[in-house]
Amino acid sequence: MRRVAVLLVVVMAVAGFVAFTASASGHADQKAAPYVTQIPAGYRDWTLVSVAHEEGNLNSLGAVLGNDVAIKAYREKTLPYPDGTIIAALHYKNTPSAENDKVFGRDQSFVAGPPTNIQFMVKDSVKYAATGGWGFGHFSPDGKPADAAFMSPCFPCHEKVKNTDLVFTHYAP
Repeated sequence: MRRVAVLLVVVMAVAGFVAFTASASGHADQKAAPYVTQIPAGYRDWTLVSVAHEEGNLNSLGAVLGNDVAIKAYREKTLPYPDGTIIAALHYKNTPSAENDKVFGRDQSFVAGPPTNIQFMVKDSVKYAATGGWGFGHFSPDGKPADAAFMSPCFPCHEKVKNTDLVFTHYAP
């Protein structure tokens, strides 16, 4: 009976060591690459923060959404944003609407066309300490994350707006 107990303790210790090593190495990888690699669940049901129109090469329309933590921070003008804040930007091709233009009698209407990408900012001041507390994510319309080379300019660009905790979009109530 005593041998079984000792064997059980040894097995549990080995299992604990393996679990600790795996989680520690996973955590280190996240710190080395401060990018969001999974689309947060339920983001399509979040609250609208604002809309955006980018001209030039992008020629896109965007809807910026926030989870409950983000919306509370936006409404209360809380800076820095608290951990747990997630901001999503859904981008679409800016497309003329012939159907709407017929109603208006002239070319003037544009609508969201095909999706171009989805972007996320996730606030976790410990996990993403190296990038101002924010993790950045960029996904193709089919949900595939961008690689590290594509993501590398995110933080340097957002760092230019330190006065708003690296967030470009203002709340449009």
